[in-house]
Amino acid sequence: MAQPRQAPPLREAPPPRCPAPRQAPPPGGPAPVPGMAAAGGAEPGGGGGGGAGLALALAEGGAGRAARVGDPGDLVALARQVQQAGDFVRANACNRLTVIAEQIRYLQEQARKVLEEANRDADLHHVACNFVKKPGNIYYLYRRESGQRYFSLLSPKEWGTSPHEFLGAYKLQHDMSWTPFEDIERRDAEINILDKLLSRQAVLPLCTEPNFQGLTK
Repeated sequence: MAQPRQAPPLREAPPPRCPAPRQAPPPGGPAPVPGMAAAGGAEPGGGGGGGAGLALALAEGGAGRAARVGDPGDLVALARQVQQAGDFVRANACNRLTVIAEQIRYLQEQARKVLEEANRDADLHHVACNFVKKPGNIYYLYRRESGQRYFSLLSPKEWGTSPHEFLGAYKLQHDMSWTPFEDIERRDAEINILDKLLSRQAVLPLCTEPNFQGLTK
C-alpha cells in the first residue's frame, strides 16, 4: 500500500521592499513641483518628460527670486524719494531757523533801545533842578556857558530871548520815564489806548502785529 505524499513545507514570503527615500533639494535650490513625476512619467533626471518638469521648476524658482529682489527701477525711485524727503526736511528747518533769527534780531534791537532810553532817563534825573518835578508836565532843558545843564519851566518862546542854550523839551511820565517833545503825541495816544483797554477789559484781536483798530474811536 502506497504511503501518502507529504506536503512540501511552506516558504515564508519575503518582506516588502520600501521605496528609497528621495533626497531633499539643496538649500536655495528649486522646490520639487507636485505632479512633476506623474506628468513626465519619471523622476527628475530620468527621461524627456522629467527634463521639462525640471526646467519648469527652475523657471518658477528664478521668477520668485526676481520678485523678492524687486525691479531695479523701483530701487532707484525709492532712493530718489528718500533724498527728496531729506532735502525738504532740511529746507523746512532752514526756514524756521530764519524766522527765529529775525525774531532774535528784532529782540536785540528792542533791548538796545530799552537800554538807551534807560540811560537817557537816568541822566535826565540827575540834571540840576530848583523845583519838584511832577509827572505829566513838560520841562525844558538848557545848558549854561559853564556846561551845567538844568531844567526850567519856561520854554524858549516864554523866555523871549533864551539866556542859555536850549537842548530840548521832555515830558515826565507817570512811570518816571522821559519822553522827548517830538514823541509826546505818539506816546500819549498809546497811553490812551491802554487806558481804554484797562477800563473796558477788552480782549486784543489775534494778530501777528499790534492792531488797535476800533479802539481809538
